[in-house]
Amino acid sequence: MIRNKKFFILATVAVFVLGLGSVLLLNYSTDEYVIKFSRDDSTCINCHGAMSGMSPLHGQLECVSCHKGINTLADKDSSHRGLVKIPGNMVDAQETCVVCHAEAVERINQSLMTTNSGIIAVDKYIFSELSSPDSMMKINDVKHSMADEHLRTLCLRCHLGNDKNNYAPVDELTRGGGCNACHLNYSQEAKKQLSNYLVHNELPTVHPSLDLQISDDHCFGCHSRSGRISTNYQGFHETLLKANEVSNWDTFKQLKDERVFKYIKEDIHHERGLACIDCHGYEDVMGDGNSYSHKEEAVKISCEDCHDHQLKTISLARLPFAEQRIFKIRQLEHGENHILITKKDSVPIINGYLDEKGNGHLMSKLDHQVFELQPPTSSCTRGFGHDNLTCTSCHTSWAPQCIGCHVTYDRNTKGYDLLDKKEVPGTWVEYAGSFLQGPPTLGVRNEGENKGIVPAIPGMILTLDKSSFGIHAMPADANFYRLFAPASPHTISAMGRTCTSCHNNPLAIGYGRGKLTFSAGSEGWKWKFNAEYEALSQDGLPADAWIGFLNESNAMNSTHTNFRPFSVSEQERILRVGACLTCHKGDSEVMKNSLTTNFDTYLKKISPYCKIPEFD
Repeated sequence: MIRNKKFFILATVAVFVLGLGSVLLLNYSTDEYVIKFSRDDSTCINCHGAMSGMSPLHGQLECVSCHKGINTLADKDSSHRGLVKIPGNMVDAQETCVVCHAEAVERINQSLMTTNSGIIAVDKYIFSELSSPDSMMKINDVKHSMADEHLRTLCLRCHLGNDKNNYAPVDELTRGGGCNACHLNYSQEAKKQLSNYLVHNELPTVHPSLDLQISDDHCFGCHSRSGRISTNYQGFHETLLKANEVSNWDTFKQLKDERVFKYIKEDIHHERGLACIDCHGYEDVMGDGNSYSHKEEAVKISCEDCHDHQLKTISLARLPFAEQRIFKIRQLEHGENHILITKKDSVPIINGYLDEKGNGHLMSKLDHQVFELQPPTSSCTRGFGHDNLTCTSCHTSWAPQCIGCHVTYDRNTKGYDLLDKKEVPGTWVEYAGSFLQGPPTLGVRNEGENKGIVPAIPGMILTLDKSSFGIHAMPADANFYRLFAPASPHTISAMGRTCTSCHNNPLAIGYGRGKLTFSAGSEGWKWKFNAEYEALSQDGLPADAWIGFLNESNAMNSTHTNFRPFSVSEQERILRVGACLTCHKGDSEVMKNSLTTNFDTYLKKISPYCKIPEFD
């Protein structure tokens, strides 16, 4: 009984202390929780003086709360024992950030930005080292196999476990850095004083801030690679041009890593002024504490959460603790009883709300600008013919597409191990083919008994040459892969695709660029396809195709086991509608009415002048 009583008291104290720590760092707008720390006995100020620049609550902490060391010893060497020069890296977060942010640290350790599960699993799957691209992986699983060396020398710079080891603001070249990757901000004065320190060794008196002002620049370093979401969002498409090959920079720009991008069209949300974090909130970014294989499993937000006729809401009082505190820190001045939540897992969208008339609004987290949320138009919801279409399948204006890549191992060139951070003998090298852009190909993602049509991009149309890796490599050890990946291109347009841009577009269906024609022949009216690109010798398909014309591929063709191209029966259905569109406009009453009934039944009522395609 006594033991239980003592345990209860200790548990209560522990909960109070941890809770107080969380409140301390997550609620500085309520004076009753603010704690003033005395610095009179801290020896840190003997050299560093009274630092300013921190966010309100972090600024009240002792230096040793984050930097460790010993603040009761006077000499530099003794007081700096155990010093953490740059707190926030995942390697020491358990000693620093976790004291007040235990839940956040636990979540981020399980998040895809830390584990890189999908990147690692798909890579090892291609190298035949895993049986499934959906395997659950972590950075620590990467050793020194053939695939691992490929990951180490080319891919694994962008993960939160990559330590930040230099004093510098976050910029285009920043990769990783744990908590700093998102939360580190330098004021102009802090930048100036940092420069003086690096050049003249003058100790700064203005500290960079750790706060919630997470700009798109924080996301850009990692998310301008691979899927190129950050560059897409701004409207820029990567090219293979060199700077000296560009004569007019009006529609081009060059990044710090010297890549050249061409402006195509920015996402409507970027055009209106929304930042990445206005859609992607706490659980999207930090994770929910669970491990996932691919990003679409982890992401909670969807278009329908803000653009629907019936938006789900929750009251502030029912929000989880962290979201309540973030709501108050951000000083989001909107109705507390009608906060939006996602349809998937009911995750709070703390900057979204319904007004007293039931109209939806979204408030920018960075500048508090208010945007009115528009429900879908009748063309999005009319009938049931497009029930399986996702918003992005219709409203994605363009997507990046790369074809014709070659990957090989160069044992005569020094590489750089991105995990061990050292030069190594030999490196994997990628040679790019062509970088294209255009309306995305569409594919089918199966989720249980449901299926959704989503954008697809070439995850890899490449030759993997393993002949130079290792002592026992075979001279002809090369494999060709044609795998597409489900994508969220972040190039949303207010205007959706036209009917013909899907039903009469070979690229959308998966055949690649070319010309689809519907004409009469000896065997009746048929569709024919002439490809723009020549067929590759490896598999007989055009260079930019996913599948053959009216063929069904039984080969491995996707980076996800639940994602596939259209089956032959689905292709035929798409092209039947496409045949109608050769005469009837997409917004005609004939085509509108076809969405409200079974299409095969609808065809029985057609005019004798209408032609239905014949399929073999």
